[in-house]
Order: sequence, then C-alpha cells, then structure tokens
Amino acid sequence: MLTAPERRRAISGGALSLAGIASFVGIAVVILLAAGIRSGGDNPLSDPYLLRVLRFTLLQAALSTLLSIVLAIPVARALARQPHFPGRLWLLRLMAVPMGLPVLIGALGLLGIWGQRGLLNQALAALGFSQPVSIYGLVGILLAHVFFNMPLACRLMLAGLERVPAEYWLVAGGLGMKPASVFRFIEWPVLRGLIPGIAGLIFMLCATSFTLVLTLGGGPAATTLEVAIYQALRFDFDPGRAVMLSLLQIAVTAIILWAMTLFPPPEDHGLTSGRPLRRIDGQLRGARWADAVLLLAATLFVGLPLAAVVLAGLEANLFKLAGQTIFLQAAVTSLAIALAAGLLAVATSFAIIHARSVISADRRKSLRLRGLAAALTGTSSLILLVPPIVLATGWFLALRPLGDPSRFAALLIVVINALMALPFVIRVMEPAYAVHRRRTERLAASLGLRGISRLRLVDWPGLRKPLFTSLSFAMALSLGDLGAVALFGSDSLMTLPWLVYSKLGSYRTNDANGYALILGLVCFLLTIAGTAGQGTRDGEGKQNDGL
Repeated sequence: MLTAPERRRAISGGALSLAGIASFVGIAVVILLAAGIRSGGDNPLSDPYLLRVLRFTLLQAALSTLLSIVLAIPVARALARQPHFPGRLWLLRLMAVPMGLPVLIGALGLLGIWGQRGLLNQALAALGFSQPVSIYGLVGILLAHVFFNMPLACRLMLAGLERVPAEYWLVAGGLGMKPASVFRFIEWPVLRGLIPGIAGLIFMLCATSFTLVLTLGGGPAATTLEVAIYQALRFDFDPGRAVMLSLLQIAVTAIILWAMTLFPPPEDHGLTSGRPLRRIDGQLRGARWADAVLLLAATLFVGLPLAAVVLAGLEANLFKLAGQTIFLQAAVTSLAIALAAGLLAVATSFAIIHARSVISADRRKSLRLRGLAAALTGTSSLILLVPPIVLATGWFLALRPLGDPSRFAALLIVVINALMALPFVIRVMEPAYAVHRRRTERLAASLGLRGISRLRLVDWPGLRKPLFTSLSFAMALSLGDLGAVALFGSDSLMTLPWLVYSKLGSYRTNDANGYALILGLVCFLLTIAGTAGQGTRDGEGKQNDGL
C-alpha cells in the first residue's frame, strides 16, 4: 500500500536503472557497429581466420555441453536413487563448489591433476609411460568445462528427480519395475523436459568462456571468439578485427538466447502429500554398487583438482607472498572493485525488483507501465547478450579519442562486473523480496509506516539477510573475474586474478598457486559469510508461514 509519491519514486528508480544499463550496453554496441561500418563492412564469414575461430567456439561449446549432460545424467540418477548414505550432504556441497569458484583457480587445480607435472602424468611415468598427457588445446578446454558444468547440470537434474511424486515410486515398487524400466517411464520423461534448458545454459557459458580458454587453449588452433577479441586488442592491436569478432560474439549469444526461448518450461509434476518412500530400484545390490562407483568417480573428478589447489598453495610461502607489496596492492584493488561492483549490483537489482513489484500491483497500469515492466523483465537477457569482453572492447574503442583508456579502467571494470552479477543477484533477491512484501505490506500500511520509518523498522530487518547474501555473491564473482581485467590490467591496475595469471605466464607456478589459494579462501569466506544462518532463518520463515 504505497502512496502516490512512493510509487513514482519506485518506478523512477527502476526506469533510471534500466536507462543506465541500456545506455552502457548500447553505447558499447553502437561504437562496435560504427567501427565495423568504417572498417569496410566486409562479411566476417568470408575471413578464414574469423570463420575458423567461430567454428572452434561452437565446436567446443557443443562438445562441452554434450559431455556435461551425458556425464551428469548417471550421477544425478545415482544421487536420486540413494537419498541416504554417509557423506551425501557433503557430496552435494562439493558439487556446488565449482559454481562459486573463480575460474582461474579451477584451471590451476586441473593443471595440478592433468598437467604435464600433474598427478596423472606422474602416475603414468611411474608405470613406464614417457609421453605425458597434454591438457592444453581442445581436450583441456573440454575437461575444464565439464569440471565446472557437470556439477551444475547434476544438481539441476537432481532437483527435478526429487520433485517426482512419492506415488510414482510406490507404483514402480508394486509393479516390480526394473531399473531400466524406471528410467524409461519415470526418470527419462522428467530429464527430457529439463535437458533443453540445462543444455542451453551450459552452451551459453561455454560459448562465452574466456579464462579457461585463455589458460588452457594452447595456441591459435584452440581460440574462441572472446580470446580472439582479447588477442586482437592486447597483442595485435587490430581494432578492426576485434570489432568483427565482437559483432560475431553478439550474434552468437543472441541466437543462443533466442533458441533457449523456443523450449517450453519443464512440466512440474508437483509434490503430493503422501509420505516419502525409499526407492526400491536403488536397494538392489547391483544398483548400489553401480551408484557407489559413479559417486566415487564424481567425487574424485571434482574433489581432486580442489585438493590440488590447496596442497600446491600450501607448498608456497604464504606469509611471504601475503607481505609483498604487489600482493597488497592487488588485494586492495580487488576488494575495492568487488565492493563497489557488489554495491552497485545490489542497488540496481533492488531498484529493478521494487519497480516491477509496484507496477505488477497496479491493476490499472497504463500501456507505458506495461512496456516498462516488460523492459525491466528483459534486463537480464540484455546483459547476457553482450559478454564482458565485448563490453570492454566497445568502451575501449569509445574512450580512445580521450587518451589512454586505461585511465578509466577501474570504473569500467566496476560497472562491467556489476552488470555481470546482476542476473544472479536478481535471482537471489526477488523471491525474498516477494515473500517480505506479502508478509508485511498490510501490517505496515495499517500502522502507517512510511519512508525511513518503514525502511528502518520493517524492510531492513526483513531484507538484510538476502541483501548481504547478494552482496557477498556479487563480490565473489567480481573478485574471481579475469575478463575485463585482462584487457585493461597493467602494473598500475593489478587485481588478484590478474596477478595469478601474470605469475603463471612467467612460469612462477609456485607463487601463482599460493596467490590462487589466498584468492580462493577469500571467495570461500565471502560465500560462507553470505549464507551463514540461512538454514535457521529459512526454517523460522516456514514456521511463521504455517502459523
């Protein structure tokens, strides 16, 4: 129950946020289009180099998606069939770690296992094999993408399988259905509805992958569009080629986003009120052994690289590294950028969510407000349409007439990182905001609480937790980002990911491992701080809803 001035302020805040996002993204895209026209407007598909880069980008994304989905299905089925075994909760938590891990740290962990001096090659050498397994090139890129995306696909599939009504399993047990029949008639229909959306998400992540390909690509034959953009500006200083590559990247992401809208949302069979039952098909001796082997393999695949990061980092002199001036400079710069990006992402997300809520509550909204609501809803898609390296390229070209673009690097990195975190922050904040408004709207109106009083007594206590969770998540994403920093990073603008990458590039692997461990610990602490007490609060909320 907002007053007219409060409604106007809420809608104006959302409109200003939308205008700012559209302007920042739009200027970068317009500059790229103008530069492309000035360069002659040749068809990019007629350039053999651009065509080769585009082909490899799509090939590695398609193969990564296929491998992630194929490997995630049996692991998700094993977790669903075995709902009670020691360590299951910790295995699920382990599956969540790659999703919040800085990509560069994951790449170092994979090098520790699969690299030339990694655990695998050491074991092969002990067995008498002299030729090491190479992680660089297409094989390494696929391995890294599966490491990050298979756990994501597994958790999404598991959530779908756990929503299957208990009566399905009761009927399956009564009919004595074999595991193959259970998969065909119960599990596969659920997974079939989930796979298109999951595959589209993973394909998008792999097609716009930058850090993994930059670290593990291994040469021109294994280069994606984003890495080629970086190389065109950073090393070749060929703005014309960078523009054509950027436009190709925008076209690819636009096609992917459009294709994702063609798939219908998965059907939700719903949860019934029946008592949860143990799945009979998971109690067979063969099924239990097969599930145990699968879960052990998944644990080793995800856990060994993480353990390698920790062990390699502990071998470095962490106290000496932490006391070096370059580390202190990089740490202060990274934390300042992460805090600014996090605050900007949270503030912008809140303005968008608040405006959408106010507009949706208006039963007599005008056509203009309906258009604004639709535009606010499409904000996340607009951000995903233009990847960070493309935004950085557009603004790099836009700022060149003003002198050295690196003078504006810190500000650009803050804004780009905030925009990249925006879809995830909105995903975290919006459900909590909707529940809070539903619980407190009538009570606050009846007590006459407005403005600062409502913010202090009602909104801040109720939304403090999701706000801090969103802030910590946005900061962790910004801390681990190498995309925009790679284009503008220098000795005068050193962040922790850029420091790790620089040490790795100069073959100071021991120092890189130490810095990577410190960066990983900081991101981990941010994640823990953002989720501390969440289970208790959620439990209290459910109890309150039931009263």
